Amino acid sequence: MLIGHVKEIVRYPVKSFYGESVEKTKVMNYGLYGDRSHAYLDESRPGKYLTITQFPEMVMYKAGFMGEENENMFPPVRITTPDGRRIPWDNKELLKEMEDHSSRKITPVKYSPAHVPEGAIEEENILLVTDASLQRMKELWGQDKLDFQRFRPNLVISLLRDEPFIEESWFGKTMKIGSVEIQVKRHCERCMIITVDPESGKRDPSLHKKVISERDNHFGVYSSVRKTGEISAGDEVYLFD
Repeated sequence: MLIGHVKEIVRYPVKSFYGESVEKTKVMNYGLYGDRSHAYLDESRPGKYLTITQFPEMVMYKAGFMGEENENMFPPVRITTPDGRRIPWDNKELLKEMEDHSSRKITPVKYSPAHVPEGAIEEENILLVTDASLQRMKELWGQDKLDFQRFRPNLVISLLRDEPFIEESWFGKTMKIGSVEIQVKRHCERCMIITVDPESGKRDPSLHKKVISERDNHFGVYSSVRKTGEISAGDEVYLFD
């Protein structure tokens, strides 16, 4: 059954940095190509990463791949800092800046195009939200604007029928986008990250409180990759039992 089309494709080359919207990308076994493939280990918490939870202003640093997708090695990752500098993701000045702001010692870590571990990606391969749910959540929150980047999705689906939160009825079903197949798995339980404005880095707990009270702290759904391939913005989205 045709349910809509892909409105946005977003990957996060550096974990907890602002994501980049792309017109097309490969879908790997772990999710979108390069998603959370670069990160900063938090040396104060062995085995953990520095994230927006510890350093909210991380979301203001914008990461992007500088080059074509390559399955053997990632293109260079460039960061645009909040003050407009453009520097490599492992630049020494950037690392020191992050350490100073977060009061933590960090170590950059990079994975391979073939495999990004689940811990870096969080829960499942791909997180998706729908335009209808975003619009309804904005209305419930009572604000003029709700940046979808607050929820850090990989896919924003534009639905044929305006049915907010219909994605919560898709668990166990298979979604086909282009040559790619993913299986919708479960709710995404939200945390304080959605309280951070991606543009200013400022926190406002009211959105999270509204998601808790109105949606039992759920927004968006996780899915896992069943068949790899390539997807593009505008691709039709089909849903099967």
